[in-house]
Amino acid sequence: MVKIGLEIHGYILTKEKLFCKCKLEHGLKYAKSNTNICPICTGQPGAKPLLPNKEAINKAIKIALSLGCKINRESIWQRKHYDWPDLPKGYQNTLSGSYATPIGEKGNFLGIKITEVHLEEDPAAWNPKTGEIDYNRSGSPLIEIVTEPDFKTSEQVIEWLKELISLLGYIKCIDKSSGLKADINVSVEKGKRIEIKNINSLNNIKNAIDYEIKEQQKNLPKVQETKRYDSAKRETIKMRLKEQAQDYRFISDPDLPLIQINEKRIKKIKDSLPESPKTKLEKLIKKYKIEGRYAKILIKKLEIVEFFEQIIEKTNPKLAVHWVIGELLNILNYHKKGLEEVDIKPQHFIELLDLIEKKKITELKAQEILRKFIPKSFSPKAEAKEGKKISEKDEIEKLAEQIIKENPKAVKDYKSGKEQAIHFLVGQIMKKSNKRADSETTKEILKKMLK
Repeated sequence: MVKIGLEIHGYILTKEKLFCKCKLEHGLKYAKSNTNICPICTGQPGAKPLLPNKEAINKAIKIALSLGCKINRESIWQRKHYDWPDLPKGYQNTLSGSYATPIGEKGNFLGIKITEVHLEEDPAAWNPKTGEIDYNRSGSPLIEIVTEPDFKTSEQVIEWLKELISLLGYIKCIDKSSGLKADINVSVEKGKRIEIKNINSLNNIKNAIDYEIKEQQKNLPKVQETKRYDSAKRETIKMRLKEQAQDYRFISDPDLPLIQINEKRIKKIKDSLPESPKTKLEKLIKKYKIEGRYAKILIKKLEIVEFFEQIIEKTNPKLAVHWVIGELLNILNYHKKGLEEVDIKPQHFIELLDLIEKKKITELKAQEILRKFIPKSFSPKAEAKEGKKISEKDEIEKLAEQIIKENPKAVKDYKSGKEQAIHFLVGQIMKKSNKRADSETTKEILKKMLK
């Protein structure tokens, strides 16, 4: 029998480090090496930590609550000792360890038991090839989510992690530009547990688990080991024997106060939690009768699904699905923007869909108006008056006569059997009418005139 457990690490989304006022910049916003540093986060002799970052603690509580954890009322900071160049103090401050009480424990997320959720500071970034150390990262607030060994396969791990990433995106507690890393614990029946450190992509996590299971089934591990995953060779490689808790010499930190979390604070944070992706999915399918394949796209981002929920009550559901998934998301992707980065009012979007449904404007005209909604929306009614849909046959016939005269080659192509030429001619009429002509009526009229 295979047992797999995870230790998932992510950077808490805050402006400052955990014990000092240094600015936090990760991922795409990463600053020049050793610029966001001070005596505290570089471990200078005599430097004392400030009080822990309150925002980081609140977000750790939020994550723990989202995973169904019991929140502990008191937590003591521990010093976890080890001697590596990336740890200038010689120890790491953490809420884990032999005598520690984590922020949250005994949770459950989608059937997988959560052992604990704890907060700690990140070490610096050490390059063992060059010997260079960048302290920009040192002291960053890091969340660790530890699961029980409840997973049986790599596929189960990946599906669960996708749901976890979606949940963390909803509650906006993790710096998504930095991603998540995972330590994976794998064991087979009668074998010792093997830990694989610091894997940073879903694909590598799956490949590492699959390789390690096969390796252990061939050569049953007799001692606990720590390994790393070589993505180029697609194999796990031994680093060292697995450390035990006593190896870290955990002691409580005399420079840091006890963290006390009262019921009022927990309730306030709990009340601020949004509905989970799973709850949103069930609501879209059951309450609003949205097809599952579309509902799964809508729930990927909280901003999108909440926007959709605001408009669905007052619009045609099918039209709303098409214009949110097919049009709005495309335009946001084109501009490389999230919905939270622009100012599109639900009421303006509802007005736009209403104009389309009542056939007051063409879909092409609606697309043009929607593009103008970025970065800030407006009532489309004024533009709709100027761009009123043309459905009258006489008016479209006049436009068609002009286009036929101006495009003899396309006319000849269509008459010779090139069906796609009709689309070109329809496009020319749409252009001349400023996207006001009804496309289906235009196509029918053109075909009759070209017989």
